Amino acid sequence: MKNANQLTKGAMFLAIYSVLLLITLYIPILGAIVNLFLPLPFILFAARNNLKSSVVFFIASMLLSLIIGSMLAIPVTLAFGMTGVTIGYLINKQKNRWTVILASSMVFLVNVIGQYIVSVVFLKMNIIKEAVQTFRDSYQTSIEMMKNLGQAPNEQVIKQMETSVSMIETLMPSAFVMVSFFIVLIMLILSMPILKRFGVTIPGWKPFRELILPKSLLWYYLLSMLLSLMLNPAQGTYLYMALANLVFILQLCMIIQGISFVFYYCNLKSYSKAIAITVVVFSFLLPFLLYIVRILGIIDLGFNLRQRLENNAK
Repeated sequence: MKNANQLTKGAMFLAIYSVLLLITLYIPILGAIVNLFLPLPFILFAARNNLKSSVVFFIASMLLSLIIGSMLAIPVTLAFGMTGVTIGYLINKQKNRWTVILASSMVFLVNVIGQYIVSVVFLKMNIIKEAVQTFRDSYQTSIEMMKNLGQAPNEQVIKQMETSVSMIETLMPSAFVMVSFFIVLIMLILSMPILKRFGVTIPGWKPFRELILPKSLLWYYLLSMLLSLMLNPAQGTYLYMALANLVFILQLCMIIQGISFVFYYCNLKSYSKAIAITVVVFSFLLPFLLYIVRILGIIDLGFNLRQRLENNAK
């Protein structure tokens, strides 16, 4: 009886996924919104069944995708299906939401990177290089037009533009990480109300002010900064790209820790949450404030700043 019920629900969720997939593939504007709901059938199934059944469900969805959407549907199902199964499995195990987000973001990221490698190696399509080259051609055309009009731009401005383009190309792996994280976060936010409607028990959020990243990240950050200064790799090399992305991501982690501390401090002093939000907004508008927030994050992780404040408050 249980197996029959499982098969019925599996077939129902596969049918729902098929409809969502068809809309995503063949209705462009609506599909851009609907694709954020693609993991939902996988989450619903995996949250209520064991991992083995979820894997069988995923394989069935791959076969169905091949039938209704041809080879184009396979990468979509791989990325969103594996992410959905991961989310559902972790919900089934009652893991906290930050664990769910981080683990599913990693799964989604691995899929994105894998598909990018396949497109470069087998299809000879490098989307990143093409996009960067298009941007470079665009501003070169703008410069030529200005020269023809007798308004040649300053050499320093041209150099800054070229540096910016090179930096965008260098930090593209970091962009993959951030985009994967935010896509998964949006998918979860959209899915949560529907999951609750289906009776799925979802672990609660811990307040953002209680977020404390692993202290090891601070040591990785300091080590990567030290290696960058000592090795000083030439721009364009793989080592330069690796260190630049590592430093960028870890700096972002320190900023997140700093923002968390700002909210924690405002709560400790019973200040309005609006003050913390204002500080965060101005930090992104004024670079020197963002630098201070990052320093706060480093001190918070390295010197147990919260514990010291709590001890002083007693």
